[in-house]
Amino acid sequence: MKRLCVICEGPTEVEFVKNCLEPYLRPQGLHTYPSLLQAPSGNHRGGRVTVERLGKHLAHEYDRTDRITTLVDYYGFRDAGGSSRAQLEADILAETLKWNPRADKRFILPYVQMYEFEGLLFSDIEQFHYVLDGWNKEARTQLLAIRNAFETPEKINNSKETAPSKRILKIFGEQAYSKTEHGPIIAEEIGLEKIRLQCAQFDEWIKKLEVW
Repeated sequence: MKRLCVICEGPTEVEFVKNCLEPYLRPQGLHTYPSLLQAPSGNHRGGRVTVERLGKHLAHEYDRTDRITTLVDYYGFRDAGGSSRAQLEADILAETLKWNPRADKRFILPYVQMYEFEGLLFSDIEQFHYVLDGWNKEARTQLLAIRNAFETPEKINNSKETAPSKRILKIFGEQAYSKTEHGPIIAEEIGLEKIRLQCAQFDEWIKKLEVW
């Protein structure tokens, strides 16, 4: 059984790795576990994603595992600038090797989710019924309209007003919807197979993990 460490930017992704990725990848011989990105203060609390912070964290965890990857959002990436997802992933790999020159790049797979984790939840909007205090006909109609406006959940766009999580919060409100509570539950109920069918970049990542 090979150990697969997934560097996560926040507690939502941590729970997703534990409850969805780990049982899904175990039959492929991978023991998958999360590692929360270390904050500048030294505390493990996630957020504030940059190439340098990711590179340092991957370099630090590399020698403790067999394979290492990331699950971080393009939305909110502090130094993304105009870089593409592929460029950011290449930069993260280069930064990791800078901090740990002994690392073998064959066992490092940076992955940046477009545009953020919450976009995956639009793969099946019916599962938002787990937001018990906010689910109703109007919420369903709004979620469906968002999903139908985009070719894929991974194209739900990238701004402070229109990113997937911002859209969800606008529909349900912060009192009803909790990212860390509802996000992983909804993803688990949707199932990775359905997410993979609608999210090609996510599917490509999982395919690489399965044969790693």
